[in-house]
Amino acid sequence: MESAPTWYLMKNDDGTIFGPITFDQLHEWASDAQVSPLDKVSSDEKTWMKAPMVPELGMDYLIEVSPDQFYGPTTLGAVREFLMLGEVGGETPVTNCRDGSVTMIRDIPGLEVEVQEDDGIQQPVRTSIRVNLQQRVRELEETLMEERRAREQAEHLVERLEAKLNEITRAASL
Repeated sequence: MESAPTWYLMKNDDGTIFGPITFDQLHEWASDAQVSPLDKVSSDEKTWMKAPMVPELGMDYLIEVSPDQFYGPTTLGAVREFLMLGEVGGETPVTNCRDGSVTMIRDIPGLEVEVQEDDGIQQPVRTSIRVNLQQRVRELEETLMEERRAREQAEHLVERLEAKLNEITRAASL
C-alpha cells in the first residue's frame, strides 16, 4: 500500500470521516485500537469497505469477550486495549482469523499494556464495547423519556381541544 495521503476512515457509530491520511496513519490507528471492525475505509471517498477487509491493517484477531459474545476481527492493539480496560483477562481466548489458531491472551508474545501518548493529530476516540453499550442504553432511555413527555403533552392538548369542541358544540346548539 502507498503512503500517499489518500485514505479515509468512516466511523460506524456516527459516520464521522477522518482524512485524507496516509496509509501509515490509518495502520497506526488500527494498531492503537481506534478502528473498529465495523468502521469503513476508502482511498477515494466513493468506494468504502469494512476495515478488516484490508489485510495490511492486521485486523486478524477475534476476541471472545464472553462465551456468547465476540469482538472483531481486530488488531492486537485492540486486544491490548480490552486487557488494559479489564474487559478480558489472561485466560480469554483470541482466534487468529488468518490461520484459525486459538491462543489465550496470556500466551500472546509482546502483548504488554502500554500507555499511548497523543501526538497532536486529530484521532478517532477509543471506546470499549461496554462504554458504547452503556452510552447507547442512556441515549435510548433519554429518547424514551422525551417520547413519553411528548405523548403526555399531546394527550393533554387533545383533552383541551375536546373540551373546547364540546364547549363550542354546546354554544352552537343554544
